[in-house]
Amino acid sequence: MKFLKNLLKWTAILCGILVIALYATDTDYLIKAFRTIYLNGHTTAYLNDYKEFDNKVIDQGLPQPWPNHKDYNTAKATELLSTIHKENGSVAYVIIKNDSIWFEDYFDGFHSNSQSNSFSMAKSYVSAMLGKAIMDGYIKSLDQTVCDFVPEFCDGLAAKMTVGDLSSMSSGTNWDEAYYSPFSITTRAYFDDNLEKVITGLKVVDEPGKAYKYASGDTQLLAMVIERATNKKLYDYLTESFWQPLGCENQALWQVDSEDHNLVKAYCCIASNAKDFARMGKLYKDHGKWNGQQVLDSAFIAKSITPRFAASPEYGYGWWLKDVGDKHFFMMRGHLGQYVIVEPNDNIIIVRLGHSKGDGSAVATFTDDISIYIEEAYNMLGYDL
Repeated sequence: MKFLKNLLKWTAILCGILVIALYATDTDYLIKAFRTIYLNGHTTAYLNDYKEFDNKVIDQGLPQPWPNHKDYNTAKATELLSTIHKENGSVAYVIIKNDSIWFEDYFDGFHSNSQSNSFSMAKSYVSAMLGKAIMDGYIKSLDQTVCDFVPEFCDGLAAKMTVGDLSSMSSGTNWDEAYYSPFSITTRAYFDDNLEKVITGLKVVDEPGKAYKYASGDTQLLAMVIERATNKKLYDYLTESFWQPLGCENQALWQVDSEDHNLVKAYCCIASNAKDFARMGKLYKDHGKWNGQQVLDSAFIAKSITPRFAASPEYGYGWWLKDVGDKHFFMMRGHLGQYVIVEPNDNIIIVRLGHSKGDGSAVATFTDDISIYIEEAYNMLGYDL
């Protein structure tokens, strides 16, 4: 008994020393990481982790339900599609044809209105809000400098950085996109309760606007620009600009760093469902029009889904770009395999949400699962690729 008491005493002392050391070295964000992720059996952010963080509500307005196609759910998932759903832990798979729900399936206790984390699909929303802020006159153009809004980026190379550079992932900052290292800035940004401090500590080390480098910090800085330009919180701007006008059926949540600082994790973390996520894909497919109203500038959309750099044909402004056969797809894409995939000429939208993207740890390149979700949807539809 005495041994056990001594063991518990020394364990408590060591834990106390560790906590003090974390605060002393400004790595106390690891406490939240341990509590919310590692104690739940994960090594990285996971689909339902939004429940462990502070969130702000994105309210729906007047719902505009998707109509069901005349052939709704008459097709069956292919054998390969069923296999990858099981292996990768899909929770939703939806095919929208001619703006109608042609096929939908849900797994693992999820249903059509279940919320799950968007992860980096949120980047496409933030880029759309940049376009909206330009359309609304809050920001002059893609060429306006970040320095106009965030004075920490007014010196040296940083003074050249534009809002367009942030949207196209070409800021030239020293951001390191590493999801599985507990000491990376990516991990710090996910758990730190003062995200603005993290972002304003970035350094611009390369000439902005010259080359693509995937960096979540670019989107987070862009969010700060939009908030300062519009004088509106980003979750409110999303609500009034897109969530309500596009007739989303469900209330959504957007994670914030803390109740005190109230800055959204703009590079990730909108919790919603497959059919509401699909609406942004439809808006871009339809050149910014929704029910006859020009919600977003068509020229901005055309630029967004075109590669900015010839050396990086996979990325435009907040959207991923991929050719399969002679088809040209653009997509929203997030950690662990969250996708809204659009082929405008065929009027097809494919949404997949789930726990894993399968083998491979690619961040800035495409994993094999994406092609399978596309190819098998086309097989189900009876379309050629």
